[in-house]
Amino acid sequence: KLQKQVEQLNRAFHQLLHQGTDLIPIDFIMPIKSLNPIGKHHELLFANCLAQSQALLKGKTEQEAFEELILSDMPHDEAKALAPHKIMPGNRPSNTILMDKLTPYSLGMLIALYEHKVFVQGVIWGINSFDQWGVELGKQLANIITPDLTSPKTQKQYDASTKGLIEQYQVKKGII
Repeated sequence: KLQKQVEQLNRAFHQLLHQGTDLIPIDFIMPIKSLNPIGKHHELLFANCLAQSQALLKGKTEQEAFEELILSDMPHDEAKALAPHKIMPGNRPSNTILMDKLTPYSLGMLIALYEHKVFVQGVIWGINSFDQWGVELGKQLANIITPDLTSPKTQKQYDASTKGLIEQYQVKKGII
């Protein structure tokens, strides 16, 4: 059941990338060598990664969708009605990053890459990406919340969401 839910979320996510109203850049990160090789499983994952990247790049026209449906023996009227739903504009931003295999070193390089990317974007946009007031506010609020996590009675007034989450934490930890 969980695998089916994961597959549905994956499909919904890719549908958003392919046909959503906003352009959402995505990075596909794929190791060439699997740490746990099982038959052709890694080849299939790798092919699907490249296929999604290619689909975002190329897309599919209504005519291509119509012809594909006709070739699958769908009646003309049904193919004509379904084809507009299968249009994918293409020209969607993505990067495909390949690495030899996922190791602590290659993961560290990815983290450094993204950290540098954030720095460069901040320079371009004229902001200090590593001095964010929202992060600072989060730190201040964490200092207020922390003592109440282990206290059977919270001392502060919280919004309903935060209070409920604290209580769930306390129940799971056996505090209340």
